[in-house]
Amino acid sequence: MNIELVRLSYEYKELLFDMLTEWKADIEKNHTNSSPWMIFRNDFHDFDYYLENLEIKEGDESGWIPDTTLFCLDKDRNIFVGAVNIRHYLNEDLMRNGGHIGDGIRPSERRKGYATAMIALALEECKKLGINRVLMCCDKENIGSAKSIIRNGGVLENEIANDNHIAQRYWIQL
Repeated sequence: MNIELVRLSYEYKELLFDMLTEWKADIEKNHTNSSPWMIFRNDFHDFDYYLENLEIKEGDESGWIPDTTLFCLDKDRNIFVGAVNIRHYLNEDLMRNGGHIGDGIRPSERRKGYATAMIALALEECKKLGINRVLMCCDKENIGSAKSIIRNGGVLENEIANDNHIAQRYWIQL
């Protein structure tokens, strides 16, 4: 598996369009999860706006936490297979359900080991940001996500009921 996490730029515009078109169709058809939510927050068809508003910057007046959004590039196939959103610190809501890293793999590339490898790369990015203890959360029903977190050192702290689902909270010590 030859992957890397990259920042979005005009170089990757077509790769983004290809991935998100597939992913959004799956979300609409199967009512599946849209994680990481930040990549779906804005309409990617307006690429300039999308690129400018992909991340929350320090000092942003929105009240959101500063974050970094990276896309997982399969270098051998030249496609985006997924994305991660790394929150630089946690507020009360993210501490309860969300954590430091939101991640997702496009539908056609799931169950191939990408999530585990992508999380490992995201944890390296967390180290660069000075985050030494990482919280990751997933729905209890999402067995694949839990396995990817555990394979990266995640230790289940607890489960919390949120709306109509149960979130599992895992800590990873870096």
